Amino acid sequence: MLKSILPFFRLVIAGFVMAREGVFGLASLPDTPPAARLALRIIRLVERRGVQKKDAAARLTDALNRLGPSYIKLGQFLATRPDVVGREAAKELSSLQDNVPAFDTNHARATIEDQFGVKVEELFEEFGEPIAAASIAQVHTAQIRTPSGELEKVAVKVLRPGVERRFQRDLQSFYLAANFVERFVPASRRLRPLAVVDTLARSVAVEMDFRMEAAALSEMAENIKEDPNFKVPQVNWPRTSRSILTMEWIDGIKLTNLEAVENSGHNLPELGNHVIQSFLRHALRDGFFHADMHQGNLFVQDNGTLVAVDLGITGRLDVAERRFLAEILYGFITRDYRRVAEVHFEAGYVPSNQDVDVFAQAIRAIGEPIHGHDASEISMARLLTQLFEVTELFDMHTQPQLIMLQKNMVVVEGVARTLNPHLDMWRTADPVVRTWIQSNLGPGGKISDLASSIGVLSRMATSLPILADRAARLSGDLESMAHHGLRFDEKTAEAIGKAEARHSRSGRWALWVIAASLAALAYSQIV
Repeated sequence: MLKSILPFFRLVIAGFVMAREGVFGLASLPDTPPAARLALRIIRLVERRGVQKKDAAARLTDALNRLGPSYIKLGQFLATRPDVVGREAAKELSSLQDNVPAFDTNHARATIEDQFGVKVEELFEEFGEPIAAASIAQVHTAQIRTPSGELEKVAVKVLRPGVERRFQRDLQSFYLAANFVERFVPASRRLRPLAVVDTLARSVAVEMDFRMEAAALSEMAENIKEDPNFKVPQVNWPRTSRSILTMEWIDGIKLTNLEAVENSGHNLPELGNHVIQSFLRHALRDGFFHADMHQGNLFVQDNGTLVAVDLGITGRLDVAERRFLAEILYGFITRDYRRVAEVHFEAGYVPSNQDVDVFAQAIRAIGEPIHGHDASEISMARLLTQLFEVTELFDMHTQPQLIMLQKNMVVVEGVARTLNPHLDMWRTADPVVRTWIQSNLGPGGKISDLASSIGVLSRMATSLPILADRAARLSGDLESMAHHGLRFDEKTAEAIGKAEARHSRSGRWALWVIAASLAALAYSQIV
């Protein structure tokens, strides 16, 4: 009973803390339904008197730090959306990406020794103090001795003590909220709140196993080895475990420090375009992308190379999903809204009982305001609200496999906008999407598909004798059952007999208990 009550109280406390500090007053979404506006007004009654917007933003970071890692992740996302929460709030929230209080170095050393079973000095020539701390882990500088005898600087990522337990506690509250919303708000069911929390739970479990992050770094390094001006750190596998990740040290400027990036002579608009195009290239070409590309996870080196770190959260798209994504993006770029609508139906994103022409008209209402305007003239909050209304109108359901992609596209676009306030999302995406379309949906792609199909048919042909033999045996077994009935082997028959005996004994005991209860009841009535 207590286990079911505690998540509810934690959720109430979290909501109260945020409401008290004015969190719900930071975002003012347009076109909000009347019921939602009324709820916001009621919630804001508990705000501290005299709370100004800037003060509320400053208190928000403190509240999220107290509430734990899950809420810090929420703050990191909002930091990339100054058009939603306001510039002051976004500026304050950005501190959550690299200014979370560090834990004691002695805890880090103890974790390393526990993971590897040796003293820290046997693994590292020097192990320094933390240089960055985040919600999941913190990073230390260290030096190792290479096989050639030289000293090499590395970064050592160490998991926060007790972070797994805290995440599980927060996830219980999120599941409670998702269940409540799905049960009492029917319109929300198409968004699959439980599926969203499931996705979060899986991503958190993967993120806190640093061996998985090391594997992601290795896979992405192979994918991008021919890409210009984009890289990820190399992994030091002998010094990596479940809670420890040792990797190449990166010299560069973090994108959170825009002034330093600009003073170093980098072209900010070009860098913003590079962020967008790199993400789309990984998603479309490789089907494997960094799913947490906020400013705190991106560095730029002196030669203009963009370096992505912290691959604890990644996303994947299969070939079919990549084709749907490319065609949808290309349709928006070329303003072919009919094709965008058709792709939604082909992918199963829109129920087949809806009208494709009417849906195309709704898509046009979203796409047209974007063209011919830069980001500074567009309210992304209003566009997101319109998209929500359209999906609700056509009974579209959230696709769990696309949740990570959708979330990170918003994050990446927000990062690019901080570098280039006049970013034209569609013009920037055009070269990457057009190239992928030509390579995969043009003549070359058709030939590749034909080769894949021939390979599949070849494998099926080699399996035909085995399948035929199995089919013949199955046919014989069915014919025997038709003539002689269903027969069990000796062990199966014996197991069934024992189960029946236990069932009979249980039934007799139940009857005796019922009889005794009735007798006692009758006796009490007589007396």
